[in-house]
Amino acid sequence: MDWLTTVDHKKIAILYLWAGGLFFGIGGIEALLIRWQLIKPMNNFLDAQMFNELITMHGTTMIFLGVMPVIFALMNAVIPLQIGARDVAFPFLNALGFWTFLFGGILLNLSWVMGGAPDAGWTAYTPLSTSTYSTTHGVDFYTIGLQIAGLGTLIGGINFLATIITMRAPGMTYMRMPMFAWTTFITSAIILFAFPAITVGLVLLTFDRILGANFFEVGAGGSPVLWQHIFWIFGHPEVYILILPAFGIISEVIPTFSRKRLFGYSSMVFATILIAFLGFMVWAHHMFTTGLGPVANALFSVSTMLIAVPTGIKIFNWLFTMWGGQVRFTTPNLFAVGFIPTFTMGGVTGVMLASAPADFQFHDTYFVVAHFHYVIVGGLVLGLFAGLHYWWPKMFGRMLSEKLGKWTFWTFIIGFHLTFFVQHFLGLMGMQRRVFTYLPNQQFDFLNLVSTIGAGLMGVGMIIFLVNIFLTSRKPADASNDPWEDGRTLEWTIPSPPPEYNFKQTPLIRGIDAFWKEKVAGNKGMTPAEPVGSIHMPSATILPFTMSIGIFIAGLGFMFSRDEFGNAFMSFLFNNYIVTAIGLIITFGSMLMRSLYDDHGWHIEPEELEGSERT
Repeated sequence: MDWLTTVDHKKIAILYLWAGGLFFGIGGIEALLIRWQLIKPMNNFLDAQMFNELITMHGTTMIFLGVMPVIFALMNAVIPLQIGARDVAFPFLNALGFWTFLFGGILLNLSWVMGGAPDAGWTAYTPLSTSTYSTTHGVDFYTIGLQIAGLGTLIGGINFLATIITMRAPGMTYMRMPMFAWTTFITSAIILFAFPAITVGLVLLTFDRILGANFFEVGAGGSPVLWQHIFWIFGHPEVYILILPAFGIISEVIPTFSRKRLFGYSSMVFATILIAFLGFMVWAHHMFTTGLGPVANALFSVSTMLIAVPTGIKIFNWLFTMWGGQVRFTTPNLFAVGFIPTFTMGGVTGVMLASAPADFQFHDTYFVVAHFHYVIVGGLVLGLFAGLHYWWPKMFGRMLSEKLGKWTFWTFIIGFHLTFFVQHFLGLMGMQRRVFTYLPNQQFDFLNLVSTIGAGLMGVGMIIFLVNIFLTSRKPADASNDPWEDGRTLEWTIPSPPPEYNFKQTPLIRGIDAFWKEKVAGNKGMTPAEPVGSIHMPSATILPFTMSIGIFIAGLGFMFSRDEFGNAFMSFLFNNYIVTAIGLIITFGSMLMRSLYDDHGWHIEPEELEGSERT
């Protein structure tokens, strides 16, 4: 019950981590099935329909349900600690964001057992995703599931914006914030502007499919290209929503294990802001082959190439941070250092794809698949591994095994390059995306075999990581406040795992890398900015959970509202929107209870603080 009702950001971080891990595992199994089908020509392991469902669900699950919650797990675990706050700005909303995300993800994956998964690709291009060509409820699960999960992400973004703007410790100006706090802040701003676009698109597609509207139906005067614009106005900033937190993690890990301040801190901050700004100006480079014309293609080519400049600044700053430092190759740092050349390769192929004439050749080949995975897996996933190994002792009070961590790194990164490096050449040789099989003797056979072996090796790396987690969980929680011994930021000044209230006294910040600055001055901890006093805490509540269940029921009811049921009672419930109404009553009833019951929370008194420290 404690987990269902918690509003503590540290527990919500763990909930995000386990939920993200579950969906990441599902997405990984889908990927392995895809690769097994392509291991040899004319393979009949999967049929075309199942293959279409798998590639749709693999992409959708990984991007929306796999890596996003792990990013939110690290944000929840670390950001309040890094800025010297006792919680996020809106603890209730934080819980609501998690539960809506989880129920949206569950709804999407229910499609496997309720009539077939979505089969129109993870981008759900119209008219493939309209009811004319996707006749099952698969795409309905996609549109409604992602609307519910996206609501959780939007809530989270707003919450982190408010937290970072209003709850920084005294002395922590914007230009003293750690880089992970900066990238979280900017990512949250991108979420605020990008997610409404995809929400509108999903609502319009839902109306097309369930209510017979004609936004995207060509025969009724709709426009399929309109969907592409709406999707990519969200879809390209989404790439930066994913990768910027990874940039922040790398900017924390490399200085810690180089025993040096991050090189060019202010240039890193402004490069991050510039990436976010330019990220909204490049969406049509996904649409070079739709016939937008030479002027649009040229403008979007130039703006896409411009993004390479702030990204290049970051890469050189990381290299200069390591230059002359006392570099220790711990597991987090191995992932961070491996991230740099891998992500750079993804960036280079991105610049190739930014050239519209070249994109005409590369488009819808495996070259694009390789580019995308070098950015998202070679960038984001390596960054998340670095962050998880780095902050694991702070989240759970236990150090992950360095030996198993290094095995995870080498198996995963070798498997990754085996899988995706050869796909560049498959693409250049003409192998198309989204084909479930291919003819022999086209020089695709050997490279596809290599790619599948690499995918298996990545799976082995993930299993080693899970074994590491399991073995670590059996050990006592005895990690010190600063287990890496070179911690630079505020989270390393408090116990591992942190107490419920985070900071007994709010710390006073005297510069960038606040904890390191105190260490250099010869102090053992932070100077407090306030005397010991009563600490206000928010109350646990079941309402976020019940609100999310209500939304889930309403979505399911709306999806089946036009179906013919063999059972008259079921037809009565669904066709008259009674199930939808029940879900909405649960949600709005929970909101009403939240509004009418004035919960003032509770307090931890100074005597209790002293007692807890002694124990």
